Amino acid sequence: MFVDFGTLALHMRSQVAFGAMLRITITNGSKTRTCKLEGKLAGAWVAELDELWRRELAGSHSVVVDLVDVSYIDAAGRALLERLCEQGIKFVTNPFTKGIVDGITRHSKRHVRPLCTVVWILLLAGSAARAGAQTAATVRLTLHEAVQLALRQNPQVQIANLNLAQSEQDRSMSRSALLPQAGLSVGERVQRVNLQALIGQPFPGFPQHIGPYEIFQAGPGFSAPIFDLSLWRRWQASKSNVSATAAQEQTVREQIAELVVSQYLAGLRSAADVKAAQSRVDLAQALYDQAADLQKSGVGTGIDTLRANVELQNEKQRLITAQTAFETTLFGLARLLNLKPEQKIELADEVSFFQTPAITVDQSLQAALENRPEMKTLAAQREALRREQEAAGALRLPTLSFSGNWAYQGLTPSTSIPTYVYAGQVDIPLFTGGRIQAQRARAELDVQKLDRQRQEQANQITLDVKTAVAQLESSRSEVDVANLGVDLAREEVTQARDRFQAGVANNVEVITAQDALSRANDNQIQALYRYNQARADLARATGQMQNLYAR
Repeated sequence: MFVDFGTLALHMRSQVAFGAMLRITITNGSKTRTCKLEGKLAGAWVAELDELWRRELAGSHSVVVDLVDVSYIDAAGRALLERLCEQGIKFVTNPFTKGIVDGITRHSKRHVRPLCTVVWILLLAGSAARAGAQTAATVRLTLHEAVQLALRQNPQVQIANLNLAQSEQDRSMSRSALLPQAGLSVGERVQRVNLQALIGQPFPGFPQHIGPYEIFQAGPGFSAPIFDLSLWRRWQASKSNVSATAAQEQTVREQIAELVVSQYLAGLRSAADVKAAQSRVDLAQALYDQAADLQKSGVGTGIDTLRANVELQNEKQRLITAQTAFETTLFGLARLLNLKPEQKIELADEVSFFQTPAITVDQSLQAALENRPEMKTLAAQREALRREQEAAGALRLPTLSFSGNWAYQGLTPSTSIPTYVYAGQVDIPLFTGGRIQAQRARAELDVQKLDRQRQEQANQITLDVKTAVAQLESSRSEVDVANLGVDLAREEVTQARDRFQAGVANNVEVITAQDALSRANDNQIQALYRYNQARADLARATGQMQNLYAR
């Protein structure tokens, strides 16, 4: 598997038959490239490293091979390191690999022992610092803490908060139209007027024009609506829009809480899968050792040992798959929590069974229709549309406004005198070309459309509640059956081992019992996961996600 994360390239393979693993991490720095090896450089891994080196690092300048975490190097690995040393590659070692590297560098054409020693000392200090940083970057979270963190940091929640802030500003702008407006102006202009153009003909004895002359004016101006029902209704609509946006923000928070809970539960399920897989590997290893011992003592057969070995390798493969699924699940949880890429997550909770009281569908449905933020959003939107409809109808009514200004006016500032204008104005719409009627009809259609959406949402909530209640009741029974199945499967494995040990039967019964235990473990893990997920689904269906998981 080869994954590219920008400057980080990770290449990792596993080989169960050899019981070893080599992890190769290539880091691209600003001036150097570091190839870090972790595990055993032996057997087939030498060819893997040689292939990766030729594909990714051949021809690169300033390459450092980090051997600090290498625990064993065979002859083939030593030969590969000799070839790399001949190419001028620098090594970072630990006390074990230092002796091997020193032996290589003594016979190399390029002696880099002093440099290796210095880099080794520096890297030891750097490794300790990185270990401390990695420990600090690990975040240990319970389900409750994960939900709270997501409700603070998730981008979708933050966007919903910004939308709510915008709607509040829209309400302030709508309210400002109802309040008096005042301003201060200062101006000076030069003007020349053509009298003949204004009058339309020349007059004997009068000049053709007046000016140019200056006019200076400075003073406040103001205006205020006295009666405008349309503006009032629009302000009321903006208040309802704020309520609708607040309910939408609550909907987003419920959805994010649901996603985090589901992802966290999936992580717990994956962790349980890893634990169960490791337990099965240990059991398979013990059974393989038992079969091998019986074969050595002449009681068992080679086919029994071979079966046990095949089962052991299968269980190891399942363990690798479970570990990979667990890691990817944590990646998804980190994405929901909006954590930094270098931060790792550790789950603090464990999969467990919670007894819940009997749930009545009618009560749950009533609570859902009252608490679901989607219904609150639609109700507030309908109220806003009704106010918009009233505002459209109010456009037919007269409006009354008052305006005026008071200013110093004159040819120069020193010759200015106070002047003022006060005016009241009544506007009566007589003919608008059907605009007002169209606005009212448009608002009425929006209200009808929203009523259909409310009915559809209510039907969906009813389905969600009934489905969640049914799944919760079913999963509660599944947990009981799964627990009993695990106990019976363990007893079957114990009896099969005893029969095989006594020579009464071969290990076919043991392998069959192992498979039965594996299925029983999987059933138990899935049953617990479905039960906890059903509880979360019911909380989401009734609008109680934050009350149950974040408080």
